Amino acid sequence: MSKSPDIAGHYTRGDLFDRLQAALREDGVDPEQPSVATLAPYDQFHGRGLEVTEEIAGEIAETLTVTPEDHLLDIGSGIGGPARYMATRFGCRVTGIDLTEEFCAVARRLTALLGLEARVDFHQGNALAMPFADGGFAGAYSMNVSMNIADKAAFYGEIHRVLKPGGWLMLSEIALGPGAGPGGGPGGGPDYPTPWAATPASSFLVTPKQTEEGLRAAGFEGIRLRETREEALAFGARSREMVERGEKPPHRAVQLVHGAEAATMAANTARAFAEAAILPIEVHCRKPA
Repeated sequence: MSKSPDIAGHYTRGDLFDRLQAALREDGVDPEQPSVATLAPYDQFHGRGLEVTEEIAGEIAETLTVTPEDHLLDIGSGIGGPARYMATRFGCRVTGIDLTEEFCAVARRLTALLGLEARVDFHQGNALAMPFADGGFAGAYSMNVSMNIADKAAFYGEIHRVLKPGGWLMLSEIALGPGAGPGGGPGGGPDYPTPWAATPASSFLVTPKQTEEGLRAAGFEGIRLRETREEALAFGARSREMVERGEKPPHRAVQLVHGAEAATMAANTARAFAEAAILPIEVHCRKPA
């Protein structure tokens, strides 16, 4: 019998909060009095970090109405940066769920330091069997999570279940691109390790078309998908220029979580983007009313 990949183990080393505090001190920030802004380089653990969170929030603001009475779901919430950002921007309640217990523990501590416990909470759990009632959330979003999930049908179906009728879903993910070759395993893709997987055994990339088809099969409608490869390449170029000038890059979450391996992970990801072996995508869809 084959052993299931240890997804949570890829992300945890047991001293994440201490490493974050040390990084904040190095930035000249009091780790006992952080802000949403000073945490942003570290607590937005997904491609392009805060830049993508702001894009998602901007689209929500332009196309949807989010009120303080709304309850949003953050699937794969990490250490809570996007959840705290959304709660602060829209004044709503946000619940996060993540497979990695250490992420949830750190997310709770940071949320308490920011005084946001009344509006933001976190649960450790599996996105394929979420501990939430049917139809409880006005909207949901997920950033760089599905790459670790083999059963996409179950993932999309579970999100559909917990959304209210008419509820919306925003995804920001990495998909398999047209330049994928044999180096990443049977399905092609990047060289490993990457920020989301040490080996192909825990990486489950699908194409943008397969993503759209999977969402439609789960019952979502109004699906809008766009590729953001050019934005990712531009962000990478700006970050490298900052490092060359002796500055810190705007997105330091991968270094925080993965330590010494982060440089190799970033190089593999950048090369895969450049070769179109992988494509960052953003998706907006709805559960029928």
